[in-house]
Amino acid sequence: MQKHLLLSFLLATAVTPVIAQSAKKPATAVTSKRPMKLRSSWGIYLSDTLPKSEVIKLLDSALIVRDEKNIKYPVLSFAFTYERHEPYLNDTTGQPAIYKDFTGDNFKAAALPAAWSKNLKETLQTGDVLYFDEIIIKYAEEKFYKAPALQINVK
Repeated sequence: MQKHLLLSFLLATAVTPVIAQSAKKPATAVTSKRPMKLRSSWGIYLSDTLPKSEVIKLLDSALIVRDEKNIKYPVLSFAFTYERHEPYLNDTTGQPAIYKDFTGDNFKAAALPAAWSKNLKETLQTGDVLYFDEIIIKYAEEKFYKAPALQINVK
């Protein structure tokens, strides 16, 4: 009697998960209201290494953000950092080294202000790096998204 009861119990527990998993849930259509994959550019350039002369031409240009369908989105703000490289002679080792100085600010526009652009045109050197981070775009009414960052290396 106990064997039959144990066998019935084991059979019931083995069949229950199969029955529980056989019910199909109706497929729900996922509609994403988010923009497709975004890409940021400065002028026509994505993150890249550019000659100094080309970077100087771009300093007055605005950031552009597009999706996969090539639809442009307005840039509301971005964080900008300028990494300046200055060579110096190390006093203790007597070896030349590179000093890195970081300067930056947050801007509520799509382009650098005229004062920053003018200053960069005067001080930009080979080896410097320009970072555009925290790029915020307006997708739709009351919807804001963060676009990918840019890094421009000056050669």
